[in-house]
Amino acid sequence: MGQKINPLGFRLGTTQDPYSFWFAQPKNYSGGLQEDQKIRNCIKNYIQKNMKISSGVEGIARIEIQKRIDVIQVIIYLGFPKLLIEGRPKNKRIEELQKNVEKELNCVNRKLNIAISRIAHPYRHPNILAEFIAGQLKNRVSFRKAMKRAIELTEQADTKGIQVQIAGRLDGKEIARVEWIREGRVPRQTLRAQIDYSSYAVRTIYGVLGIKIWTFVDEE
Repeated sequence: MGQKINPLGFRLGTTQDPYSFWFAQPKNYSGGLQEDQKIRNCIKNYIQKNMKISSGVEGIARIEIQKRIDVIQVIIYLGFPKLLIEGRPKNKRIEELQKNVEKELNCVNRKLNIAISRIAHPYRHPNILAEFIAGQLKNRVSFRKAMKRAIELTEQADTKGIQVQIAGRLDGKEIARVEWIREGRVPRQTLRAQIDYSSYAVRTIYGVLGIKIWTFVDEE
């Protein structure tokens, strides 16, 4: 079962909490889900277009959304929060981002609040590692070197294990294949294991490559 289901959904209620906290009637559920997706896409697009990212890493670990009747609270967990602060007066970028999200959602009777939370160990989170590998692949770095470098960054963040998998036309070969590498323990079938997971697609000149990363932090 640990290999046939999303590791985060598999651990909901045990070691994993949902990224969205809200309740809706069945007829309104799909609308709320699409609204969450709009918020996340708007935030990611804003950071990609407006931030000067030299390393190719946006640094977004996760985006949590909490909804009430008249308030939408969005918390962005960033590994490198300076991307939203430097180059402008304090909080100006956050205010601009908030206006863009409000325009996308057409918030009329609800208030939107966006907060930034800094992460102590950025390269412990698979989303940030996947962005790093994607940036390396776009620069035509060998996928093996990119995976090994990601593992080195994870080891510096004091994790107990990591598994990286890349699928597609690796190194421009005509036949697509899957390559993976693992360091340490990654007990994907153990519910008490705190495992984080990310699935990321990157467009290269050879086509789309799929990146999957599992990180094992600790056991409860």
